[in-house]
Amino acid sequence: MELLKDKKPISHYFIVTGLILLFSTLSFGVIGALQYVYAGLFRENFSFEKIRPLHVSSAVFWILITACGAVIFYLGKVKDGIWSSKLAKWQWILFTISVVAILISYIMGIFGGREYWEFHPIFALPIVIAWILFLINVLKTVKVFRKQPVYVWMWLTGTIFFLFTYAESYLWLIPYFRSNIVHDMTIQWKSYGSMVGCWNMLIYGSSIYLMDKIAGSEKYSYSSIAFALYFLGLFNLMFNWGHHIYTLPAPKYIQYISYGVSMTELLLLGRIIYFWKSSVDTAKRHYHILSYRFLLAADLWIFLTLILAIAMSIPAINIYTHGTHITVAHTMGATIGINTFLLLSLVCNIFNVHQPKTEKNITLGLNISLIALPIFWISLIIAGVLKSDWQMHHFNDIPFSAMMQSLHPYFVVFLIAGILLTIGFFIIVGSLLAVFFKKQINA
Repeated sequence: MELLKDKKPISHYFIVTGLILLFSTLSFGVIGALQYVYAGLFRENFSFEKIRPLHVSSAVFWILITACGAVIFYLGKVKDGIWSSKLAKWQWILFTISVVAILISYIMGIFGGREYWEFHPIFALPIVIAWILFLINVLKTVKVFRKQPVYVWMWLTGTIFFLFTYAESYLWLIPYFRSNIVHDMTIQWKSYGSMVGCWNMLIYGSSIYLMDKIAGSEKYSYSSIAFALYFLGLFNLMFNWGHHIYTLPAPKYIQYISYGVSMTELLLLGRIIYFWKSSVDTAKRHYHILSYRFLLAADLWIFLTLILAIAMSIPAINIYTHGTHITVAHTMGATIGINTFLLLSLVCNIFNVHQPKTEKNITLGLNISLIALPIFWISLIIAGVLKSDWQMHHFNDIPFSAMMQSLHPYFVVFLIAGILLTIGFFIIVGSLLAVFFKKQINA
């Protein structure tokens, strides 16, 4: 690992690996969108069965690896250095080898997993070991748990709970759990729902640290409102998964509790609306900061995604949206509009991007993405509404193929918007990688 012998912090290698995976995510995403419009495209070597896990796994690892890099970097700033750079290096090595092996296995047609983790379960072992190293590093660096800012608690929560939910997602390997399909699906959807909350804790905690840094004050991070929202997020992480299983014959009390928990998100929505004016005033003061522009974009998409998420959590609506492109729209809105914009804000800050030309290029990419993403999102929602109407009212009258053909115009719009979105992000990713490697050469 000659690359690691330079003066770059190990966190930068996590981030560069993540950026390469974002490039991979976008590339496979465009191919997948093309296959939606042109059925049978690349069927011989890159069928949709391969492209989908290549796209999804790249996206998940882009989020996880970059979030880890941000936590390692910022935690080191808070605590005057991470406990063990050596452990962090081994974590990065294990992650990198695992991800490369996983993507190659997909290309070779080797599967054996479930949903997000469609790779063979053997690859889960190095990922678990890497995460245990990460957990040890975080706990040893924090040391004392009293009087910590809210973002440290978010990092701790996300790190500990991810290990638990990731292990939970592999319970299907035990015959007792997979022998009952309802129990199997319940555990799977529960673990995935909670897992998203875990990596959100890592990302949101890092974002709060960055916002404090921009504001020049840690007052918010120790405030009662910050901890109240943290506990609300933790509450949702543990119990909000139930709306994923409305369609399963699970006990009704689980659905009722989950519905109640999901509706607590209205508090977050109400707070965003209530403080809208002050948010606008803050944006005017900080818009010259590149990282803040990404934070502002994510703030908009938190608002839009919350509205859709709350609607999807209502049982009477969920029965229509479940299994349609509305679910895909929600996932894309959260993954791109929230997680990716927040992570890119962190990367811009960590890489200390301040060159006028680079800032201009990244801002151009951001603006292109902000134009394309709503079109991308809305086209999926419209396709989802039409599909839900078919599956609830015309399932026996209109063949599936005819229904999908009727959605073709919306898939064309989805493809065009997706290509535009990819161009925007390619400009951002390319600019950020250039910053890293330019500094690498000059080091």
